[in-house]
Amino acid sequence: MAEQLTLALSKGRIFQETLPLLKAAGIEPVDDPETSRKLILETNQPTVRLIIVRASDVPAYVAFGGADLGVAGKDVLLEHPDAALYEPVDLKIARCRLMTAGKPDIPTPIGRLKVATKFVESTRRFYAAKGEQVDIIKLYGSMELAPLVGLADRIVDVVDTGNTLRANGLEPLEHIADISSRLVVNKASMKTKHQRIQEFISNIRDAVRERNDD
Repeated sequence: MAEQLTLALSKGRIFQETLPLLKAAGIEPVDDPETSRKLILETNQPTVRLIIVRASDVPAYVAFGGADLGVAGKDVLLEHPDAALYEPVDLKIARCRLMTAGKPDIPTPIGRLKVATKFVESTRRFYAAKGEQVDIIKLYGSMELAPLVGLADRIVDVVDTGNTLRANGLEPLEHIADISSRLVVNKASMKTKHQRIQEFISNIRDAVRERNDD
């Protein structure tokens, strides 16, 4: 019997955009992930199962062996630069940009900039590369509120259309990174299940290529 593969996914946009790629590779969940309360989903392939975790936890589940593979946004992966992961395929889905944002036409304040974000590592690296010391305030949501109430001078967040920023009187300012979702692989699994995982990678890579050729 073929070796069991476990793939870590998070619900939401990434999950919905990953499903067609899995289907093209011949893998479909047996239960509807939107209505099922199960955190482990069997698929039409007995040797492939999906586990549902928080997006920010995908790198940990894969790196520490809770899953053989996973799908994670590059924004999340940038927060785990030391994770023991391979990143063999850019799935070219869930695309957006990681950017700084703030109120337009406001002079840069004197002293250390206060920056609110949940992307602490990326923010620290970005400003360090510019030679700027900043005070980073970690938030988990409603980032746009921070400059409006004087909590922060800037925010760092993922930006798609920018409509949410503009609706709150903010605008994107500096580009940090282009973001898309990546297939990630546990390094130990790559050794112990090499052929099986290489087949999976090849099938997903073909599915990405075919979709982008359409």
